[in-house]
Amino acid sequence: MNLLLLEEADFIAADRVILRDRRLTHMQEVHRAVVGDSLRVGRVGGLMGNAELLRLEGHEAELRVSLDTPPPEKLPLTLLLALPRPKMLRRVFQTIATMGVPRVILLNSYRVEKSFWQTPFLEPAAIREQLILGLEQARDTVLPEVIIEKRFKPFVEDRLPQRVEGTLGLVGHPGQFPPCPRVAQQPVTLAIGPEGGWIPYEIDLLHKAGLQPVQLGERILRVETAVTALLARLF
Repeated sequence: MNLLLLEEADFIAADRVILRDRRLTHMQEVHRAVVGDSLRVGRVGGLMGNAELLRLEGHEAELRVSLDTPPPEKLPLTLLLALPRPKMLRRVFQTIATMGVPRVILLNSYRVEKSFWQTPFLEPAAIREQLILGLEQARDTVLPEVIIEKRFKPFVEDRLPQRVEGTLGLVGHPGQFPPCPRVAQQPVTLAIGPEGGWIPYEIDLLHKAGLQPVQLGERILRVETAVTALLARLF
């Protein structure tokens, strides 16, 4: 945890917060904080800054906060992601928050098992939990927007073209396609499929919506690896 993220409910005054949950435990066991220490903090959705530890007890801590620094800028990106298996989904949420993705759209795909959509990790509270972990790692305060689109064809045909307009549209897919470009000079709409790749029908629809297929080489990557590799190459 490189940043203590503060929720609205933590504030007891404009410059005072009380912490009682895992953040308190982290302060005690990892930071080994003592009264008078200064800690990096940020308000969810707001500014970052520092906090002075005023009081530390077994069940709670009181801090005086000063917030004056904006969070880092997000990537100029909309990420379309075929829903990964649940265990990987949690890691992917953390990764996109850490890397500064402002918006992710979870899509269905022929190779996405129906049971994946029943996972409790898609509950809003569970999504938020993983995004918060990613923000804490990166020292950011702004939660990515997560949109769920269970119907692939209606979304790609009816709504995706408007999102792609004015951006560099790319779809990551193994095969005989051009290499993914390096250091994009404009906003990007990027689609990443299941580990086995999109099926030809899906690639065709995505291409018609304005996404150009690109590849990263012959190796088939895990979704979480592909996300990191493609974002690092583009940005």
